Amino acid sequence: MKRSDIFRRLHHAPPVLRLANCWDPASARIFEVTGFPALATSSAAVANALGVQDGDCLDVSAHLAAIARITAVVSVPVSVDFESGYALDDSAKLARKVARLAATGAAGYNLEDSRVKGELYSVAEQSERIAAAKAAAPALFLNARTDIFLDAIGDVESRLERTKERLAAYLAAGADGIFVPGIADEETIGDIARAFRKKPLNVLAGPSTPPIAELERIGVSRVSVGSWPMRRTMAVLRDIARELYREGSFGFMREPMIEYDEMNALFARS
Repeated sequence: MKRSDIFRRLHHAPPVLRLANCWDPASARIFEVTGFPALATSSAAVANALGVQDGDCLDVSAHLAAIARITAVVSVPVSVDFESGYALDDSAKLARKVARLAATGAAGYNLEDSRVKGELYSVAEQSERIAAAKAAAPALFLNARTDIFLDAIGDVESRLERTKERLAAYLAAGADGIFVPGIADEETIGDIARAFRKKPLNVLAGPSTPPIAELERIGVSRVSVGSWPMRRTMAVLRDIARELYREGSFGFMREPMIEYDEMNALFARS
């Protein structure tokens, strides 16, 4: 069975699809051997790992090459955080970029509705973009993302209704699932899940997000964690750097770590 077919099926049956967000082949393999049935990438983590800021700053060819390296070392489906598609105001260009993404072996992708941070495409514009993207790679799971809550766009009182309006339009345009980062309270998550109970809802977890068991109860289909794993990993690396540079000691070598042989075996060729 194709990875894209497996990935699609994972959205439509309990338990909630837990997606660990990787940023390179090593992090992807760690998550895979832990048992995750599918993985996702974080655009911020991938960009930062390649020495670039997040926010459509990464060269698309570099991004696609990074994704190809990840899909080459894992056997599970990989969904790609593809930002807004690297095709400002050009649906035909977006379609070509999505076709290139499909060639990396990706099983799905997130597509944002932000033209730039804090500025959204109109509903009509984003619907056109989604239709073009879907037509370019029908097998890929298109997770339509709206940033109204994440970037606190517009009046607080109307955010929920504007979000639902956008999600409905995106689904009508061909999106397979919906993604609303920036929501963490049970009431808002549940409201959106009930409104679109027949379509998979993706929640971006944060420190105050309800546990996965509760998210499943209120109708969430998919949970991802964004750049949190990468940033937590970098915090450990920062501690190592400070100890080594400031103290000239090697205490970090006595902390839990993956042994050389185990790490090397992650990339053993059969």
